[in-house]
Amino acid sequence: MTPDVIRALRQDLEGITLVREEALRTNSRDFYWFSPILREELDDKLPDLLAIPETREDLGRILSACARRGVPVTVRGGGTGNYGQSVPLEGGVLINMTRLRRVVSVEGGVGRFEAGCRLLNIDREIAPTGWELRLFPSTRRLATLGGYIAGGAGGVGSCTWGQLSDTGAILGVQLMTVEETPRLIELRDRDVLKVQHAYGLNGVITEVEMPLAPKYPWAEEILAFDSLTEAAAFAAQFTNTEAIVKKLVSVHHAGAVRYLEKLSGVVPAGKAIVIVMVNAAQAPATRAMAAAHGGASVYARDAAAAEAAAFENKGALPPLYEFCWNHTTWHAIKIDPALSYLQIRFPQGEEARLIALLERDFAEDLVLHFEFQRKFGKLMVSGLPIFRYRDRAALDGLLARLQAIGIELSNPHTCKLSAAGWKQVDAPQAEFKREADPLGLMNPGKLAAD
Repeated sequence: MTPDVIRALRQDLEGITLVREEALRTNSRDFYWFSPILREELDDKLPDLLAIPETREDLGRILSACARRGVPVTVRGGGTGNYGQSVPLEGGVLINMTRLRRVVSVEGGVGRFEAGCRLLNIDREIAPTGWELRLFPSTRRLATLGGYIAGGAGGVGSCTWGQLSDTGAILGVQLMTVEETPRLIELRDRDVLKVQHAYGLNGVITEVEMPLAPKYPWAEEILAFDSLTEAAAFAAQFTNTEAIVKKLVSVHHAGAVRYLEKLSGVVPAGKAIVIVMVNAAQAPATRAMAAAHGGASVYARDAAAAEAAAFENKGALPPLYEFCWNHTTWHAIKIDPALSYLQIRFPQGEEARLIALLERDFAEDLVLHFEFQRKFGKLMVSGLPIFRYRDRAALDGLLARLQAIGIELSNPHTCKLSAAGWKQVDAPQAEFKREADPLGLMNPGKLAAD
């Protein structure tokens, strides 16, 4: 933007918090730096102005001013995405949504929340009602609900409740259009997929309505196995055992455990592990099932201590879900900045065969860990294996080897939604952009059509 446009916007938005220039870099970053390719592409991208609305009316003023002046708009929640979703490629105004954080209602197993609510704070606030969120990412402390809907796919809870794109996982989304006179649009049922995992390209999410789950006393456990294949066999049976109430099933090869430094005094050397969250009363049944696969418990934390770790930051270890999903990558890169990660998925029914192949043929190339989940009611296993990045040619060669054995790939080294592989959802997201963002100002550059 030119200095004249910036001055005009400041006048338009008088009374709304506009953050000083030195905060622009901090607020225009997410975890894209896990990828050396995205680091090179995005490190120099900054907004011209950062706006922090306190109310929906503030947000409408910001969007109206940007529409009148043709200024690009990028929306940010907690900044915990991995692909540069909240990084403005063409400057403009970056909107930090974290002060729109009101719990609108909780009734009858349904919660409605403003988009800037942090997921941990939601569960903390609604705990007295006896309900909790069904799903959350490992970045629960920082992630906002609107950001999770716009950038996420699954997470902790997916072993029981499936994916955000499953029918009924999101009941409703309210969003505001980017026009001179912004409108509110309410999407219901399957129409919510028009904005789910759309990188904030097609409307600013203002409120989200979610089905809730009964609040269980979640005990945490680490189960150790002699091999990855034994750990995975237990994880598959455990995930498919509907009688045991569970929230997390995360499998780590022994090579991954060595990067989880805080677990070094807990897990015996050379052991693969499965990290679980389970209804406390069913922890003994979980241990018995693990024992049948050659596993044994090496760490257990009761539900009260696990909740204190999550809600109050108490205890020697953080909540165990902060060792899983892409938190594993974060722990590894802290130790060795030359590491990066991939995103893989196994065709249904091929999980055991392919995990055994990876353990046998790829242990030198990949640090292996997997999340056991459900999708559309069936077992689904995906992974975020860590590897040492050398150059794009070596990366392409590794990906070709994985595809050759039947593994499905997605691309975490691009910020373009249309190049994201199987992370895309089956919905007319680009078409809906024409309705909610008719001037094409939202997060430009993230669609191939841009």
